[in-house]
Amino acid sequence: MKTTKTMKAAVYTQYGSPEVLQTKEVTKPEPKANEILLKIKATAVNSGEVRLRKADPFAVRFLFGLTKPKLNILGAVFSGEVESIGKDVTRFKVGDQVFGHTDMKFGAYAEYICVAEDGSLAMKPTNISHNEAATIPFGGTTALHFIKKADIKPGQKVLIVGASGAVGSAAVQLAKSYGAIVTGVCSTSNVALVRSIGADKVIDYKKEDFTQNGEIYDVIYDAVKTISIFRSAKSLKKNGIMILGAAMISEMIQGLFTSITSGRKVLMGVISHKAEDINFLKTLIEKGKYKPVIDRTYSLEQIAEAHAYVEKGHKKGNVAINI
Repeated sequence: MKTTKTMKAAVYTQYGSPEVLQTKEVTKPEPKANEILLKIKATAVNSGEVRLRKADPFAVRFLFGLTKPKLNILGAVFSGEVESIGKDVTRFKVGDQVFGHTDMKFGAYAEYICVAEDGSLAMKPTNISHNEAATIPFGGTTALHFIKKADIKPGQKVLIVGASGAVGSAAVQLAKSYGAIVTGVCSTSNVALVRSIGADKVIDYKKEDFTQNGEIYDVIYDAVKTISIFRSAKSLKKNGIMILGAAMISEMIQGLFTSITSGRKVLMGVISHKAEDINFLKTLIEKGKYKPVIDRTYSLEQIAEAHAYVEKGHKKGNVAINI
């Protein structure tokens, strides 16, 4: 009798607290003609997955299942090794080390995943570990999406709020790579970190309110949904750009109103990314212009603990999951 090949995965069958995530044996996937089967070495826990697990906001349920989740394995990012390939695959071969993003299909909280060869993935940078590589695609592609849309030019003054988080730490380094003069806003305990990743100036929000210091910026990027949109707009140049990278409905309405009434451009909404973005980040990493920031590393069996930590909202950079 033929036995089904299985793998370990963190599964959730209901919305709720971190404890709904349980490590179980599930069926190991098989690659389609255009897919690679990846043995995952590492993934990461990001704020988006925490929201999906909780179904917060409620609108999540309309996309991912009204009463219970349709997708039972979360995990949007990965780094690992190609174990096998579909018959039509030409870009990758067995043994290749790759990293990338699942493009809303999720499934990376597992030992294996199948991904399309033309998806958001690239060869892993040679100068970082799998744990580090897995933390790049979420914050990196999110920040890159908005920074490209803002068309940041050398010498422009860019303020990044939430500069120590996954997206914020990526935004600081990406804005610097575009030649911007970067000011990071974070808490006291993260000032040294934000300075170490290249910020020209760091504002400790517990000691200083950037809207009151008289500085005017070309771009204000709120990576964590903490600023007062109307008050912050006064710190923007007349033709400046405000990026609301974590905006929900109420922030989007305020952003739209600000855009209409002030003439300042407001960027927000769903991000898009592709393989060329992952490759762009890979190149920056290999040139030493972008370094991953990891706060803590957990095992797959500790996924609930990792989620609980991320949910507190105080992580420095990223939380990696070693598989």
